[in-house]
Amino acid sequence: MSTTRQHQPGDRGPEPDGAPAAASRVLALYGASGIVPLARDFTRQALHEWGWLPAATADRRAAAEDVLLVVSELVTNACLHAEGPEQLRVACTSKVLRLEVTDRGSGQPAPRTPHRAGRPGGHGMFIVQRLCLDWGVVRTPGVPGKTVWAELAAPA
Repeated sequence: MSTTRQHQPGDRGPEPDGAPAAASRVLALYGASGIVPLARDFTRQALHEWGWLPAATADRRAAAEDVLLVVSELVTNACLHAEGPEQLRVACTSKVLRLEVTDRGSGQPAPRTPHRAGRPGGHGMFIVQRLCLDWGVVRTPGVPGKTVWAELAAPA
């Protein structure tokens, strides 16, 4: 988990090279049914709008599949361990795609240690850690819940 950078939910500052701020999409999930497929479909649509899909190369296809897997893991974790997700935010710059899942839970997500590949369940945050450039948790003082964020590299 990141200890070097503090990212607030919804950070939308300009990119270092002066390019415009991130394009973003937000999906309300509170009370929805079929939340994981809904989140994946929403993210897939954003990837189409931003030109990640349809993928022209195997590397671009793999990058899009990684994003969809991380979305699934973050939303599933909120369903299983945090009273359900309230919102999914997907934002993209030319270099990074950022996923944010806001939930009402008080727990602290962490990869299971030691990781046991053959053991069923408990792989979600290990997968997030392996696929992402960085990830972390942001809490707002005095407000219940948290936002779990993850960043993946945009395809070249």
